[in-house]
Amino acid sequence: MSSRLTIASVLPLPNSPHKIPLLGFGVYQSHGPTCVQSCLKALKAGYRHIDTAQYYGNEAQVGRAIRESKIPRSDLFITTKILAPGIDVDTTYARIIDSVQKIDGQGGYVDLFLIHSPNGGKESRKLMWLALEKAKEAGKVRDIGVSNYGKQHIEEMKGFAKVFPPAVNQIELHPWCQQREIVEYCHYQGIIVEAYCPLVRNQKAHDKVLVSLAEKYNKSTGQVLIRYCLQKGWVPLPKSDTSSRITNNADTYGFVIDESDMDILDGLDQGAKGAIVQAVNN
Repeated sequence: MSSRLTIASVLPLPNSPHKIPLLGFGVYQSHGPTCVQSCLKALKAGYRHIDTAQYYGNEAQVGRAIRESKIPRSDLFITTKILAPGIDVDTTYARIIDSVQKIDGQGGYVDLFLIHSPNGGKESRKLMWLALEKAKEAGKVRDIGVSNYGKQHIEEMKGFAKVFPPAVNQIELHPWCQQREIVEYCHYQGIIVEAYCPLVRNQKAHDKVLVSLAEKYNKSTGQVLIRYCLQKGWVPLPKSDTSSRITNNADTYGFVIDESDMDILDGLDQGAKGAIVQAVNN
């Protein structure tokens, strides 16, 4: 499969007629006009998948970029996330609808809506999931999933979820933080694994192993890291506000990392210690 990937490659979502583009564009800490311009640049470079969140404070900017791009909405895949519930399912549902309207206006929809974090506790997780199920039933959200969830959090959902498994689990993933236990569990359950921080926020740009592989393949370190994710079967969400990097990060399809070099990258894993944001709690 690896050699045949293109920027248009997609994966089927579990129990859904919809598919998710294999490469996404992240917008964490991208604000105002910068966010709009970065999204437009990404869409021009061929991305069709943008990942935002309520917590990022830029859903409206993503929505503006979608409209300004003139790309048919049906050709785009937009993800957002809810971090905290309201006092009950209805107030939580209202927060979800507010996001949908910011992104896609009245009568619009979001392709994928995630619970951003399990950290609020069991009741919080349950409220958000029930509200997401309601939004899915209402056609406001096409698919629903989770982020930063460990095995215990997904197993817990079996006690109340009508929609199971979650379509996606978005977690921190890169060679230094491979989270193999939860990745294996998600693959077993048929859950799509999304990789945030695939570029390690540029903190490993001078790592000797990574630099040597970038030189070998005549690619940037960022392109090697994104290609690594793609070949692992993860959906990477690289983020940048630098025009040249946005284009560069989308250009990861003209080469394949060979098996021995994938093994070398696999060997960099530091487990939870390698996380720069958070490893899941299984």
